[in-house]
Amino acid sequence: MVRKVLLVGVVALLVAGLVLGRGISSYVTTAVDRVQTEVKSNVPVKFEIERARRMIKELEPEIERNMHLIAREEVELAKLDRELQQNEKQLAKSREEILRLKGDLETGRSQFVYAGRSYSSVEVKTDLANRFQHHKTSEATVDQLRKIMRARENGLKAAREKLEAMLASRRQLAVEIENLEARLKMVEVAQTTSQFNFDDSQLARTRDLIRDIGTRLEVTEKMMSQQVQLSDRIPLEAEETDVENVLDAVTRHFDGQGDAGQLAHAESP
Repeated sequence: MVRKVLLVGVVALLVAGLVLGRGISSYVTTAVDRVQTEVKSNVPVKFEIERARRMIKELEPEIERNMHLIAREEVELAKLDRELQQNEKQLAKSREEILRLKGDLETGRSQFVYAGRSYSSVEVKTDLANRFQHHKTSEATVDQLRKIMRARENGLKAAREKLEAMLASRRQLAVEIENLEARLKMVEVAQTTSQFNFDDSQLARTRDLIRDIGTRLEVTEKMMSQQVQLSDRIPLEAEETDVENVLDAVTRHFDGQGDAGQLAHAESP
């Protein structure tokens, strides 16, 4: 019983350790991913563009290596093609010679003359059998060369296509990098423009003050204009004057001056 309890306890501890270990591992992984994301987001875009341009430049050795391999394979295929053509010529000649011997033997003669020498039918049959065996071997060799030629040609074609795709991708990536750099310059210009933070509140207050002054002057000018117009008006009706009072005042004034003059004249010697 005690052993069972101990065994269950050990198993529980192991399971708890595995669970905790996985939990800690997930926390560590999450923390690492977060740090990597933050670090990457803090890297300047200009630096990343230069890094991408450098990565494209690092493709050149691989491209040159594949171009060298393709050129070498083209040379090897040219040599293989010449070898195949030579073997095919020899195979065609062998076929003609075999058919000639076969035709000679089918005549039923016992002696045959080739290149100034006489051969028996048995010797010709033996030579024919040897030639035929060698011809079949040559045919197998030529057929194998043809298969190798086709396989290597297909491989060369695939390599060329892959190289062209790589070159096209490199050109496209270079264009995209140039586009990103142009966009970055536009962003930098926009950021530079946004840094000019002008406080135009004083300008607005000054504009309002000038507007108010202009309004006051305009009101004053209108009032003065109205006053001038009133003073410059022509009277349409004569003003009523007290004619009698005026006459009496003149009479009194000059009569007093007349008496005083006569008295002064009388007193003079």
